[in-house]
Amino acid sequence: MISMLSTTVLLLACAGHGVLGQFVAPPTNLTSKQGYANITVRYKPVPAGICEQDPDVKSFSGYADVAPDQHIFWWFFEARNVDPSEAPLTIWINGGPGSSSMIGLFQELGPCRVNADGEAVDNPYSWSNVTNLLFIDQPTEVGHSYSIPVPAYLDPTSQLLVQLPNNSCPDYASDWDCGTYSYFNESLTANSTPAAAPNLWKTLQGFMGAFPQYSRHDVFFTTESYGGHYLPLFSKYFLQQNAKGVKGAHNISLVGGMIGNGWYDPLIQYQAYYNFTVYPGNTYGYSPFNQSVKDQMYNNLYGAGNCYDQTVDCNVGKIDEICTAADNFCYQQVENLYDIYLERDEYDVRYLMPNPFPPSSYVDYLNTERVQRAIGAYVNYTEASAAVSAAFTTTGDDDRELGTVEAIRDLLAHNVSITMYFGDADYNCNWLGGQVVADHVNATGYAAAGTGFVNISTSDHVVHGQVRQAGHFAFVRIYQSGHLVPFYQPLVALEMLDRVIHARDIATGNTTVTPAYRTKGPKLSSFHEGNATVQFDVTPPDSVYNTTTNLPQNATDASQPPSSSKLSKKSARPYRPARSRKRALMLGQSPSQAQGPLGRWM
Repeated sequence: MISMLSTTVLLLACAGHGVLGQFVAPPTNLTSKQGYANITVRYKPVPAGICEQDPDVKSFSGYADVAPDQHIFWWFFEARNVDPSEAPLTIWINGGPGSSSMIGLFQELGPCRVNADGEAVDNPYSWSNVTNLLFIDQPTEVGHSYSIPVPAYLDPTSQLLVQLPNNSCPDYASDWDCGTYSYFNESLTANSTPAAAPNLWKTLQGFMGAFPQYSRHDVFFTTESYGGHYLPLFSKYFLQQNAKGVKGAHNISLVGGMIGNGWYDPLIQYQAYYNFTVYPGNTYGYSPFNQSVKDQMYNNLYGAGNCYDQTVDCNVGKIDEICTAADNFCYQQVENLYDIYLERDEYDVRYLMPNPFPPSSYVDYLNTERVQRAIGAYVNYTEASAAVSAAFTTTGDDDRELGTVEAIRDLLAHNVSITMYFGDADYNCNWLGGQVVADHVNATGYAAAGTGFVNISTSDHVVHGQVRQAGHFAFVRIYQSGHLVPFYQPLVALEMLDRVIHARDIATGNTTVTPAYRTKGPKLSSFHEGNATVQFDVTPPDSVYNTTTNLPQNATDASQPPSSSKLSKKSARPYRPARSRKRALMLGQSPSQAQGPLGRWM
């Protein structure tokens, strides 16, 4: 979920990791093709070693020109262990709104990670092991996507991106972020989830037309966080476009969707902040608030005219200003109590801030001239788009349910499988709220007597979580995981995707799923991890995350599993998506001083 903070502050979030004096030369070696629906795609092959390490596995990156001055960046990887001409196509987008999908690529499920030495290294748990994999930076101005490339610098006093007359950093900007950025213009991007759907569809039309050899078979759509808004509504739009028979367009044969720690319904999920921290509480044996704060949160939620009532008003009246005001109130007076009092990571309650996981050394990597040339980038890389965030703020999109639950029901009716999975250490889009959303979907058989949670079996013979599944709808709780499940629990994330692709049950992968399939167990998942992995001291910045012990460890320990990577000293303070904390770090304030929401960026 995400409500946004001001344009000015978000510009700092947008450019905070830029490289000094990094002006990007426009690429001259892109191949141009017209894809389906008359969408032009410009692309180039990406050399082995930039991300994918195997020279026999092809990779391409480029842009879909979806509208005048709107160019959406994508990066594609062939399947490793399956014939790419026969493999399905899996799409990944991050949330935000305004988050780059390079977060998913480099920190979670892509073919590589970036180590402490600034080198791309293999990720053995890449989802490309089992599928062709396409990452898309959307809407326009996110990540490497751009409207118009402009030379600019970031003024540290005003936090404004200031355009320059040429590709030269003035003396007064010599110590500030200075380089090529996307022209900040809210009119050249989307301002709501429904408004973002057409350009993603156009991007897919362009890619599929340029690369029909990778687009003949089943399509799977995967995402996280604000993807709880994105995936249901975008997928519904795809189905509508298919039904229209748009001239020159290609039917997107959507078969399945997976959403990690999604933000679906603000009325449910704002209440879940109370559920997670007060009653029934999280499963890590950690009760963070004293009685006074518990009472404050309850009143701010349910008192007359407060968060609950304002969110109802938003979703009944559907007036932009009311929805924006409601979301700001709920953020500041409910969600943000966690940041004000705890100094803990909203995205992983086990860690105090600053939390080094996942490491963000990839940001500097994407802003090297060598990598930018290799992928055909037009602008410097930014993790979060100020323009998108500000635009979505104007419509109060974050506080709208928007028919996400109904859209999931519609997808199921069209035989599209839906898997909602949640890392259970995440506060921001927590699993207790997700569990209620899953109940509201009311998939056929999900509420039937006996349908309930069972353990998930994986190839390492470790129980990483539980699933409740009825036919092609599944709710999954993953143990010992923060917001980015494929980083914390890479094996179960990969095997879960493989089971979805092959229409096998999430619990074992051994049973072909039919409409009559049910998991038999208790209605609620009651397992408690306890506080053994909860950290009560700030974790050293050069630590690595051990996916076997679920604990941080010294970076020099040779026993570290290959799925984790070190945090570079240059990026010692990683990008954090939490709204209040992120803004506080940017402005040098304490979290209690921060004003205005920043977002569920991932």
